Amino acid sequence: MAFRAELRPLNPAAVGRVALRDDLGLGCAPIGNLYTPVADDDAVATVRAALDAGVRYFDTAPHYGAGESERRLGLALSGVPRDDYVLATKVGRQIVDASGDPVAGSASGHDTVADLSRDGVLRSLEASLARLRTDRIDLLHLHDPLDVDAGLAGAMAALVELRDQGVVRAIGVGMGKLPPLLRFTAEAPVDVIMEAGRLTLLDRAAEEELMPLAAARGVGIIAAGVYNTGILVAPETAPYYEYKPASPALVARALALQDACRVHGVELADAAARFPLRRGAEAVVIGARTPAEVAAFVHGRDVPIPETLWLEIDRIVQDGSAAA
Repeated sequence: MAFRAELRPLNPAAVGRVALRDDLGLGCAPIGNLYTPVADDDAVATVRAALDAGVRYFDTAPHYGAGESERRLGLALSGVPRDDYVLATKVGRQIVDASGDPVAGSASGHDTVADLSRDGVLRSLEASLARLRTDRIDLLHLHDPLDVDAGLAGAMAALVELRDQGVVRAIGVGMGKLPPLLRFTAEAPVDVIMEAGRLTLLDRAAEEELMPLAAARGVGIIAAGVYNTGILVAPETAPYYEYKPASPALVARALALQDACRVHGVELADAAARFPLRRGAEAVVIGARTPAEVAAFVHGRDVPIPETLWLEIDRIVQDGSAAA
């Protein structure tokens, strides 16, 4: 399934000689110094590699590097015709300095704190537009709104206004916790939901309620966190799940999945990235900090994965769940 037409580039013909990867997005948290510092030149090279590979959907947020991800993405996209790509960012958090005070204007900072107020949304968007060097956002998400009532009353109302005014093309909510996502899907007039880590080879919780509810309401699903923090890329050397060391049972299950993939000549990471699309997600967002990482996930999009492998993956996961 491809990303809905309303959120594809306004000028897809400009892709030119490369195939448009309209169900893949570059997650820009890594170029905001996630885990490891990244130089501006390296961040620009990563974004440009994605463009060269046909990726036209870029996902960032003020929270990623406290403004640095947005600044670097804006730098990398400078000079690229605005209608040639889709830009998603987020609101709902305020950038602060090392003392905890709000930063001025579009400056980067030290951290972020929750701000689900209407004014907070408008201030956040204004600063994001400046860092991204653009006059509009295609998709604006509410970022990790754990207080659903406050999010619905303040922030979501502002997002609807912005969509109605044409400042943004679509609105959504992005987070990894299902109960709030279910409420926003049921109660808010969102276009898409970005779930993080709940529609993966190891964690399929989104399939139980979120996916059916979203389908019934015509809400698209964007999958992020498809590697569950690393265990579905390198279970032997990076056995992390949800930002913590994975349990022995999860590591054993991931290793079994990796073995099954290897029998079929498929990388575990490629199966992990393709799984949400197989289950009905409109797009998958994958983070990268180098051109090589971009090349790997783009290549993996087209690797043949036999149905026999998908059946084996399902069996491994089901057996592991029963034993858990």
